[in-house]
Amino acid sequence: MTQLDTGPATRDFGSSVIAWQRRDGRHHLPWQKVDDPYRIWLSEIMLQQTQVGAVVPYFERFVARFPTLRDLARATEDEVLAVWSGLGYYARARNLHRAAKLVEDAHGGRFPTRFEDILALPGIGRSTAGAIAVFAFGQRFPILDGNVKRVLTRCFGVEGYPGARDVAERLWTLAERLLPETEIKAYTQGLMDLGAGVCTRSRPHCPKCPLSGQCAARSLDRVDEIPTPRPRKPRPQRSTVMLIMQCDGHVLMEKRPSPGIWGGLWSFPETDDVENVARICLARFGVEAQSVAPLAPIEHGFTHFSLTISPVHCRVDRRNPRAQESGWIWIAPDEALQNAIPVPVRKLVSQLHASRGDEG
Repeated sequence: MTQLDTGPATRDFGSSVIAWQRRDGRHHLPWQKVDDPYRIWLSEIMLQQTQVGAVVPYFERFVARFPTLRDLARATEDEVLAVWSGLGYYARARNLHRAAKLVEDAHGGRFPTRFEDILALPGIGRSTAGAIAVFAFGQRFPILDGNVKRVLTRCFGVEGYPGARDVAERLWTLAERLLPETEIKAYTQGLMDLGAGVCTRSRPHCPKCPLSGQCAARSLDRVDEIPTPRPRKPRPQRSTVMLIMQCDGHVLMEKRPSPGIWGGLWSFPETDDVENVARICLARFGVEAQSVAPLAPIEHGFTHFSLTISPVHCRVDRRNPRAQESGWIWIAPDEALQNAIPVPVRKLVSQLHASRGDEG
């Protein structure tokens, strides 16, 4: 079942989405009703792989700290990651920072208006570039994020996993064909809102959908089957040991290399040798462990694998005075919480802070 011949339904589809958005869509998000391309761009980057409810407080905190593109471009990566910390997918923040600098250098600090120039910025794909072009400049481009894919596959009966190249190409063709001639902002926002609040992944609210009368998946009672889910593969399991070396209320942390998992963030040193923790403390970090105590493991999920973290708390005899030269820092837990640190590391640091990091 693949019904890509939209025919006269094209006009009805667009007008239905626009009318619904005017009446029932979202109108009060902090990045709506603004003509600042910087804030629209920021919101679209934050909304990649993250739901609106989680994004709003981060967006407001981010623009309070970096109110203009120039402020962002002139910040350090550590400052940007610290404000982003907790939102996840940190490559987005690093790319955002790189793109801001590029706009400053190559576009004179003015966010580019040409679709091709927007698409060329780090961290921006075709759908995100389209959304920015629509909302910032009123240009007529399609988008195809996860919510929109769900609406289109169900309404027009497009089978196959939407992430597959051939299916994605068919959806892009469909998305372009469906574009209305006018009211492109309301149409684009309406598609996003329908996917987020009505045509949801599970338990969609079909009676409330303005497209229910023309929805192929609903007419065939296949709403639960479309879109075709991602082919299931076992999620790989990985493990690591984190060394929490503590002395005089301070802990040793190191900055992770970029790119990579948690690139650019501060974390505890890691090892895969849980049997020789004391020896590693001395050999690698020049400190002698007076006590070694395993803590409860932490499970953390990434998109493509699951990670088991086994923390080991080590009380050490002194703070290595040359730590900073080696890319490490000794830092109090309350200060560490103000920096960019991964979510599971933040949990561990918060536990240390709650106990006041008292060395006794």
